[in-house]
Amino acid sequence: MSWHRNRRPLRVRSWFVFAAILGIISLAGCSENSSDEVVSKGQSQKRSKNAQQAIPVAVTKATEGSISSYYGATATLEAEKEAQVLARVTGVVKSLQAEEGDLVTKGAPLLLIENDEYRFRVEQANANTVNLRSRYERLEQMVAEELATEEEIQAARSDFASAEAEEGLARLSLSYTTVVAPFSGRITQRLVNVGHNVSSGGPLFVMADFDPLLAKVHVPSREFKRLQKDQIVQLVLDSNGTRLDGRIKLISPVIDPTSGTIKITVEVPDYPQGTRPGEFAQIQIVTERRDNATLVPRAAVQTDKGESVVYVPVQSDESLTAERRIVELGFTDDLNVQILSGLEPGETIVIKGQRSLKHGAVLKILEEPAN
Repeated sequence: MSWHRNRRPLRVRSWFVFAAILGIISLAGCSENSSDEVVSKGQSQKRSKNAQQAIPVAVTKATEGSISSYYGATATLEAEKEAQVLARVTGVVKSLQAEEGDLVTKGAPLLLIENDEYRFRVEQANANTVNLRSRYERLEQMVAEELATEEEIQAARSDFASAEAEEGLARLSLSYTTVVAPFSGRITQRLVNVGHNVSSGGPLFVMADFDPLLAKVHVPSREFKRLQKDQIVQLVLDSNGTRLDGRIKLISPVIDPTSGTIKITVEVPDYPQGTRPGEFAQIQIVTERRDNATLVPRAAVQTDKGESVVYVPVQSDESLTAERRIVELGFTDDLNVQILSGLEPGETIVIKGQRSLKHGAVLKILEEPAN
């Protein structure tokens, strides 16, 4: 009886010990699996985080080439020759032979003035000339026959010469009744109508020679030694952005003492149809050229805390990161900027997406540089 009572508690205790060992083994297995899951999940989150932090960029390579410095100014295009066509005689406008906008050649008729009075003057002068010529010829014969004196023949000769001159003036005045173009060019203004009574010296037309066009610009005297006659000049029309090539035609030999500038006359021989005097143009004159320069697109250079910087992709252990480079700049043109130090030709630089970059940022290249 007492033996049975002592054996039962021992059996119960053995069961509890077995159950406890089993629980410990189970917890150890769960703990190991849970730890593996945590490590795996952490690595996955790290990879995901790195992938999300990668900044997409486009890149290109620094090149070697030529770049120039320019002096820029705004100028107005002008006709090479422009003049008022004036009346040379007084009279009434009979007809018009040219209109505004017409292209005419030198000597082409522009306008006719009533000329009846001038024709009659020519006929009158001619009759007088014929009469005095006849008188002079008779006196010449009489002198040979000693029937006239030397004084008489000299007076007849003088009268005859005067009559010829008057006839010549009458014919010249008659010719002025047909107004002609003084040079080849275009009619820019017509100032009279048919029936107008014009006076000698009165304006009739305004003409201009558009071939070539000229642009006059005043350049600081310090640039004088760098400018040469026939040097190529670039122009951009304000009206439509058309780019033109000109050349330096004239360089003034004197400096304007009030402004310290030199007047440069630029000739523009070729331009689009419809380009007219009076148009504004932006002018760029090359003052210095540098060859074998390191060049990058202007968009690649950022200003950060007063420094000029570019970003260079650098391959680290597991990712591509951005390296912040401080660079020294030289000349700049419409497309490129010269790098004096901090970068070499052939190095890859970021040209898109760099605004949000910091040193060490992870990069993802979307556009590879052209070879």
